[in-house]
Amino acid sequence: MPRRVEFTKAGAPNTIRVSEMPMPEPKAGEVRIKVAFAGINFADLLMRLGFYQPRPPYPFTPGYEVSGIIDAVGDEHSGFTKGQRVVAAMPTGGQASHVVVDKNRALLLPDEIELDVAAAMPVTYLTAHHMLHHLGHLNQDESVLIHGGAGGVGTAALQLCQWAGVSNVWATASGSKASIIESFGGKAIDRHKEDFVEIIKKETNGDGVDHILDPIGGEHLTRSLSALKEGGRLYTYGMSAVAPTSKRSMIRSFLAWRKTPAFDPLRLMTRNRGVFGVHMGTWKDESVMHGQLQRIMEGMMSGALSPVIDSVFDVEDVAKAHQYLHDAKNIGKVLLRFK
Repeated sequence: MPRRVEFTKAGAPNTIRVSEMPMPEPKAGEVRIKVAFAGINFADLLMRLGFYQPRPPYPFTPGYEVSGIIDAVGDEHSGFTKGQRVVAAMPTGGQASHVVVDKNRALLLPDEIELDVAAAMPVTYLTAHHMLHHLGHLNQDESVLIHGGAGGVGTAALQLCQWAGVSNVWATASGSKASIIESFGGKAIDRHKEDFVEIIKKETNGDGVDHILDPIGGEHLTRSLSALKEGGRLYTYGMSAVAPTSKRSMIRSFLAWRKTPAFDPLRLMTRNRGVFGVHMGTWKDESVMHGQLQRIMEGMMSGALSPVIDSVFDVEDVAKAHQYLHDAKNIGKVLLRFK
């Protein structure tokens, strides 16, 4: 029987359930995928908590990326046939044993790419590529600061910088995760023991960096902005500061959310800096997304890009996977496996 993950209400991981569902049927222009792996992203956690918008009404099934096998097509002109291995970027609802998706959101997988590796690719690499290349037009002479450098988007961004030939790259993480940052050519900053603003200012002669990727949010965004170079771009794509952990209560999380800055456009103008908000789940231009996925696939085939997979949880253990991410234990991507 087909199964899906469901967020039943706003709350802790124990509000998640795995339930049976009707078999979805593809329409013209759609394909159905028997899911092998689905990615979990921090956005899923924030949606479960009720912080992230837009989101469907509870209960709903989260999930932005899957890999698996085509087991039904909506029409003979879909360009796909049953039995093909694919990866797909979903608008939502990916954490299910069977999903229906627009054919333009699915990509055929070369034999060399395993299904688990494929599922670790769409959201993290799309988000990082969209910020650095589509919005930021990154070139090798520029500098980059990546917060959460050991996470899924962080490791993807480090690899994209390395592929682009960018040498001035810093990344923040806990000190125990410095080696993964350094392995991709980044300079590690211990986020618990070091002041990233002070370090960036010192190492750039007071100028700051051209690009800053910030998934933390809250008052952290204000500090990131102060480390930005004239003409620089700050990308905000998450709010991990507002997510409770085993050491951070919901009250402290709410206070962190209240400290999120309201950016003053006049001040941004006078300082010649820009702030981009990025949420690939709401991006509507399919051609832009498809083109970026193709480019990312080229990087994977060439060996320049290689998703870092931290762990794989069986779908029955989805609540444990959420808590694992809440506690920032991961280095790289966390996946759900559908047997």
